[in-house]
Amino acid sequence: MKFILGLGKALTVVFWWIVLVNLFMPQPVPINLLINAAGIVLLTLHVLEVLFFNASLRGRSHRWFDRLQILLTGIFHVMSIPKPEEASSRA
Repeated sequence: MKFILGLGKALTVVFWWIVLVNLFMPQPVPINLLINAAGIVLLTLHVLEVLFFNASLRGRSHRWFDRLQILLTGIFHVMSIPKPEEASSRA
């Protein structure tokens, strides 16, 4: 599972890199619009994830860093956060 979450995070970061490159060096018209639309949709979903999972971040020591990672990688970071009972049993 850890490998799949890491791969998902890496592919999401690659997608954001493509969106940023597209902003500075626009691709031909149909592809340009599709990349921008997909970026807007994904950013909206990640903002919603930050809002929905905000309560689960309250016990974390680096809440703002977690929020930033959720904005960047979305549900892949949320799934990699250990549950409170798992965190206490590991210590």
